[in-house]
Amino acid sequence: MPLSYHPRIGEIVLCDYRGFIEPEMIKTRPVVVVSPRLRRRGNLIGVVPLSTTAPKPAEAYHCLIQLDNPLPAPFDNPIMWAKCDMYSVVATQRLDRFKEAKQRHGGARQWRVGKANALQITALKKGVLCGLGFDSLTIHL
Repeated sequence: MPLSYHPRIGEIVLCDYRGFIEPEMIKTRPVVVVSPRLRRRGNLIGVVPLSTTAPKPAEAYHCLIQLDNPLPAPFDNPIMWAKCDMYSVVATQRLDRFKEAKQRHGGARQWRVGKANALQITALKKGVLCGLGFDSLTIHL
């Protein structure tokens, strides 16, 4: 079920990229929201995908993110890599929260989102600029 709200910058949610064409992202993976809600654009959002696999070699458009609170399995590695060269604008209907493990004694399903801190958000913005070929603008962040 898609999100019922517009996530804020720095929130980490799941994005369903199915329907895209390789070499674009083509599976569901965690993403960091990097764009604000813009007027007359409420159903679109800019995101950067995350991976648990380190790039070889790491480039200026890759960003190491160490999560204080790891995401639920199978994304529970506290070390993630932001693929800032794969920044994309997607419909909010592609986004969802992470499902927590089911409670042992019944209970309602628990959902949550991750969060990048302020320093990580700045690093992500720099990575996106590098991924777009605007490396010279990173001095302004």
